[in-house]
Amino acid sequence: MKPDPIRLEIFKNLFHSVAEEMGAVLRRSAFSPNIKERRDYSCAVFNGAGEALAMGDHMPVHLGSMPMSVAAAVAELDLLPGDIALLNDPFCGGTHLPDLTMVMPVHLGRCAPGFYVASRAHHADVGGSQPGSMGLSRDICQEGIRIPPVKIFMNGRIVPGILAMILRNVRTPREREGDLAAQIAACRTGARRLDEIVAKYGRGEVGRYEAHLLEYSERMMRSALRRIPSGVYRGEDAMDDDGWGNGPLPIRVAIRIGGERAEIDFEGTAPQCAGSVNAVYAIAYSAALYVFRCLLPEEVPMTAGLMRPIRVLAPLGTLVNALPPAAVAGGNVETAQRIVDVLLKALARAVPQRVPAASQGTMNNVTFGGRDPRRAGALFAYYETIAGGMGARPGLEGLSGIHTHMTNSLNTPVEVLEHEIPVRVRRYSLRRGSGGAGRSRGGDGIVREIEFLTPTQLGILSDRRKRGPYGLAGGEDGAVGVNELLVGDEVRSLPSKCALDVPAGGVLRVLTPGGGGWGKSGET
Repeated sequence: MKPDPIRLEIFKNLFHSVAEEMGAVLRRSAFSPNIKERRDYSCAVFNGAGEALAMGDHMPVHLGSMPMSVAAAVAELDLLPGDIALLNDPFCGGTHLPDLTMVMPVHLGRCAPGFYVASRAHHADVGGSQPGSMGLSRDICQEGIRIPPVKIFMNGRIVPGILAMILRNVRTPREREGDLAAQIAACRTGARRLDEIVAKYGRGEVGRYEAHLLEYSERMMRSALRRIPSGVYRGEDAMDDDGWGNGPLPIRVAIRIGGERAEIDFEGTAPQCAGSVNAVYAIAYSAALYVFRCLLPEEVPMTAGLMRPIRVLAPLGTLVNALPPAAVAGGNVETAQRIVDVLLKALARAVPQRVPAASQGTMNNVTFGGRDPRRAGALFAYYETIAGGMGARPGLEGLSGIHTHMTNSLNTPVEVLEHEIPVRVRRYSLRRGSGGAGRSRGGDGIVREIEFLTPTQLGILSDRRKRGPYGLAGGEDGAVGVNELLVGDEVRSLPSKCALDVPAGGVLRVLTPGGGGWGKSGET
C-alpha cells in the first residue's frame, strides 16, 4: 500500500523531533564546554531491527557510524526494559575512545524492543597517557579506557561498579559523571517520546510508516544515483604523516556507478600505520554516507534506507579499516576528513558542477591539561577543534572560519574557555587571504592564539600542514595550516601531530588552512 504523503511527512518530522529533543536535553544537562558549547554530540532513533529512522542535525562522523554501535550492543547484551548500554570500543562500531555511546531499548510492552535510541558524546578526557585522550600514541591502550558493550543503567538504576570503573580511569571524574548523566537523560527522554508517539498513532500505523520512511530514503538515493553517468571515478589524496615519521599516507578510492547502485572501493589505500590516524571501518562507511547524502535534497530523511543501494569496500589492515590494537584517535577526526576529500574528488569527475573544492580537510584538534591553580590544583583537561576555510563551489565562494564536512561543532566562546580553564585567548581572527584563488574563492581559515597560565601538557592532532586543500576546475589550493609555540621571544614551529610540555606563559598559535578555489580566476 502506498503511503499517504502527508502522513509520511508527519512521521518523518516526529522521529526527527525525538532525536533533536534528545540532543537538546544532552546539551543543556552536560557539564563540559565540549558538549555544552561546542555541541560535540549526536542522537538518533532506530527501529527494532537497529535500522536508523532519524538522526539529529548533529555530527556526521558520529551519525553514520552509530548504527554499528547499536548493533554491537544488541548482539552482546540482553537489553531489558530500563537498561542502557554503554560502549566506546572503536572496533565495535565506535569511532575513537572519547566518543562514548549509550544505547537504550524501547520495549512498548512487548518482549522484543520496538525501538532503540542512542546518544553519543565526545568526552574531554577518557584517560590514557595524555590529557584530553587525543595526543600522540602508538596503540589504542595509550589512548584511554576502552569499554566494550556493558550495562551502565539496569532496571532503571545506575550500575555503580561500571560508573566507578570509568571515573577512576579519567582525570576529571566530576565532569565525566555529569556528562554521562546527561547522556542517560537524553536516552530516557527519547524513550518517553517514542512511547507517546505509539500511544497516539498505534503500533501498527507507526510500524507501517517506519518501513515507508526507509523505502522513501532508498528510493530517493536510487534516483540520485541514476543521475550520475555510469562509470568508474577515481580519487586520491594523502594524510601528511602519522606523527611518527611515516608519510605521506595515500588514500585511494574508486567509485563505480551503475544505474541506481554504487560501489565505493578503497583498494590501494596505505596500510594502517604506527600513529593514531588509523580509521576503523565505521568511519569509512560514515564518510561515504555523508558524501552521498549531500547529493540529495535536504528534506530527504536520514535513515538506513540511504545506504541500501551503496556498498563500501575497505581492505582490512589499511588506513580506512584498521585492526586492533591500532591507535585510532585521529582517524575519527583527521582521516575522516581526508576520506571525504577523496570521495568528492572522485565525484567531481562525474558531476563537476555539483562538487565543491576541498575544504580545510582537518579539525585542528588541540588538547591540553594540567593543574588549575585557581581551584586548589585540581586537574583539568580540555579539548577543542578549530574551524577553517570551506572550499569554493561552482558560482559561490567558500565560507570562512567554519567547521565543515564530518564535524558540525562550534567554537567554545572565549569567556567560557577563560572561565573554565587557566588560559588566556590572545587572538581569535580570520586568516585573511588563506583561501585559494579562483573564479570562486575558497574561504579563509582562522588564527587562534592561546596563552597557558600554568604549566600545561599540550597535544595537537592536525593535518594539511604540508599540502593545502585542493582547488577544482583550475582553482588554486588553499593555504596550508601552521602550528607554532611562542615562549618569550622564541617562535618554535610545531609539527602537525605532537605532544609537549608548555611552561606558564607559553602561547600556542594555530593558523588553520583555507579552502580551495573553484574555477580559473578571470573566467566567467
